[in-house]
Amino acid sequence: MIRLQINGQIKDVEGPDDMPLLWALRDELGMTGTKFGCGMAMCGACTVHMDGAAIRSCVTPISAVAGRAISTIEGMEVDPVGQVVQQAWIENNVAQCGYCQAGQIMTAVSLLKSTAKPSEEQIDQTMSGNICRCGSYPRIRAAIQQAAGQLAQGGQQ
Repeated sequence: MIRLQINGQIKDVEGPDDMPLLWALRDELGMTGTKFGCGMAMCGACTVHMDGAAIRSCVTPISAVAGRAISTIEGMEVDPVGQVVQQAWIENNVAQCGYCQAGQIMTAVSLLKSTAKPSEEQIDQTMSGNICRCGSYPRIRAAIQQAAGQLAQGGQQ
């Protein structure tokens, strides 16, 4: 049994120490917002935050996150930066199929928490590890720029 702190709540997960966090979230805890993409930390669909930093949950064992603060896409509805990013995603019509979007949003939120006003190059570099098969990259960049602007002005407008 491993005790995890997910979106501010304590959850006990039963499973082997090397169980990927992704499977604990999806299969054990029923939190299906985080997606399985490649299983090799290359596509970004499984991105969550550990202590505020974006990580790939498909290759992170639950033993490595015990006692750490984990945030998932489900927790972004109460995260001030997450709320602004999600609203910008909606206003910019970012999602097409939507499969990668939870990971995209989680990476964008982590970027904006560490870099208040990222340049286009910083956005592109940070987001380059998240694959969108629909090709919505220009709208992703626009949404991040919009969210950064709104955050600089004190939040949602």
